[in-house]
Amino acid sequence: MADISDRDPLVLFMPSGKRGRFPVGTPVLDAARQLGVYVESVCGGRATCGRCQVSVQEGNFAKHGITSSNNHLSPVGPKEERYDRVRGLAEGRRLSCSVQILGDLVIDVPQDTVINAQVVRKAVDERVFERNPAVRMCYVEVEEPDMEKPLGDLDRLKAALAADWHFENVEVDFHLIPKVQSILRKGEWKVTAAIHKDADGDRPRLIALYPGLKNEAYGIACDIGSTTIAMHLSSLLSGRTIASAGTSNPQIRFGEDLMSRVSYVMMNPDGREAMTIAVREALNTLIDRVCADGEISRSDILDSVFVGNPIMHHLFLGIDPTELGGAPFALAVSEAVQVRSSDIGLPMNEGTRTYILPCIAGHVGADAAAATLSEGPHRQDEMMLMVDIGTNAEIVLGNAARVVAASSPTGPAFEGAEISSGQRAAPGAIERIRIDPVTLEPRFRVIGVEPWSDEPGFAEASAATGVTGICGSGIIEVIGEMFLAGLISEDGVVDGSLAERSPRVLADGRTFSYLVHEGSPRILVTQNDVRAIQLAKAALYAGVKLLMDKQGVEHVDRIGLAGAFGTFIDPKYALILGLVPDCDLAKVKAVGNAAGTGARMCLLNRDYRREIEETVKRIDKIETALEPKFQEHFVAAMALPNKVDGFPNLEAVVKLPERKAGADAATEGGRRRRRTRD
Repeated sequence: MADISDRDPLVLFMPSGKRGRFPVGTPVLDAARQLGVYVESVCGGRATCGRCQVSVQEGNFAKHGITSSNNHLSPVGPKEERYDRVRGLAEGRRLSCSVQILGDLVIDVPQDTVINAQVVRKAVDERVFERNPAVRMCYVEVEEPDMEKPLGDLDRLKAALAADWHFENVEVDFHLIPKVQSILRKGEWKVTAAIHKDADGDRPRLIALYPGLKNEAYGIACDIGSTTIAMHLSSLLSGRTIASAGTSNPQIRFGEDLMSRVSYVMMNPDGREAMTIAVREALNTLIDRVCADGEISRSDILDSVFVGNPIMHHLFLGIDPTELGGAPFALAVSEAVQVRSSDIGLPMNEGTRTYILPCIAGHVGADAAAATLSEGPHRQDEMMLMVDIGTNAEIVLGNAARVVAASSPTGPAFEGAEISSGQRAAPGAIERIRIDPVTLEPRFRVIGVEPWSDEPGFAEASAATGVTGICGSGIIEVIGEMFLAGLISEDGVVDGSLAERSPRVLADGRTFSYLVHEGSPRILVTQNDVRAIQLAKAALYAGVKLLMDKQGVEHVDRIGLAGAFGTFIDPKYALILGLVPDCDLAKVKAVGNAAGTGARMCLLNRDYRREIEETVKRIDKIETALEPKFQEHFVAAMALPNKVDGFPNLEAVVKLPERKAGADAATEGGRRRRRTRD
């Protein structure tokens, strides 16, 4: 991008989060390519393939200083008119090859046009759980009508349920009352009743009725993450997972991190409604997908469980999240919520219920509660740390005696946003990397390609995907490897003197960058990238340290790294960076999509709902922003792995570099113990 001034329009591409300034008249496709944003175009910009579609997100995006409008794009021209006439262009879509930038823009790259779309890596946990679902299928033979016994058909059905299944005083969903007689006669007085009874004290409720024997019923468990959504379809009768599906959260287009979305609601009158509609549409698409994969009808789904962080929770329910944007971070509702699915825009069976787990605190949501249920720190004697790392890290620490929880605003850096070559996890993204400490040459592996970059066959295998950027797990490893190779100091400064040893160390203004891959796009790790990771990991570590202070412990016995990002982090690099405190590496484990597992537990066994509802009441919530020691812990955690805390378990398996001259002598004592173990 040559001759760019601060007055040139600022363009932000979502969901990648990459941004830059471009002269008025720059084609949107050219801007995307200059930033390394993957926009498919196979026709060479002739507006015939339609793969380069984009849409503009309108509104005031305060965090980015952007007021975005469709008026900031050039009017529809002859090429777009021809394409729309011949092949059709969805409302709000434009062809990026044929449209120019006229002003500030937030541009969404629709995932349905992207071949190299983000990989949603939230696999189902295959653990088997004891079944006690809230919905039971009850086959009964109903006494036929008799002139001598003038009891209504519905009343005789209730009597049969009481006699055969001990369900007394059954309530009936109103939508069934007009249908009962026809269903009973179609089944020749033999029917299967779907009875919903969540808690022991609840009255049983008839939510669906089928003629004859129906020996199947299904439910969905869903984790609504701020970046990705993962859904699992399970049999309520066998407990088996029938199908799973995932997608990017379309709310990303309104803001990469949670506070950006709250800001969007505050700045745009229809912001809350737009985000609620977006997430519900995505959920309905996923429901259709798992039903198709499982070869069932939507009407076969009778129960559902959802989890999400507090802002996702509120937006899903149609609640304005503005109060969560500032102290005292008040939730509209914190306890578990149970509603008819159709009432929240998810039509399945007319009687389908939705259960949403309780939130722990203003920034520690139902997803953290579900992860706690899944991993069970409250059921064990060991001091367990559980961290779900996303745009907002949720942290739980405790054992059977006491559990504490907090959140830390890590921002989107761990997921590739705000990193110069960062991207979401998608084919072509670097996810693993090693740097030779002598030659400073890298070798890496990309998503979708089996060989490493220095192995035979890599060029051929990566031809389809290319090498497009670095995803979250790759960012963690490249910073860790640069530290181990001496490319950056413990204070995170890229060592420019190494330019004499390697052409990969490049001058970049007043700082230096490291060249990972020379290609299109060119993939660099800049000084700003290192700082972004330092800030994110320091916020996370400081939150953990506050919880350790509250528990009165100096070490943890076990660490669980939850979520899609946590699943793909190498635990060794999590410690090298100082994301988490020192721990026996054998006891630092990725626990997968623990939030999704907790949701599935609540779907398959209503007793788990009672367990987490009671557990949440006993969890002590810590608000990191109000803790006076947060800043002290944060400053110490800016260093790699930490300025004052030792990492003896890590040093038993990894040789950490010597401190470089010029480091802060005041902290020498905290680090000297580690350096002199020889």
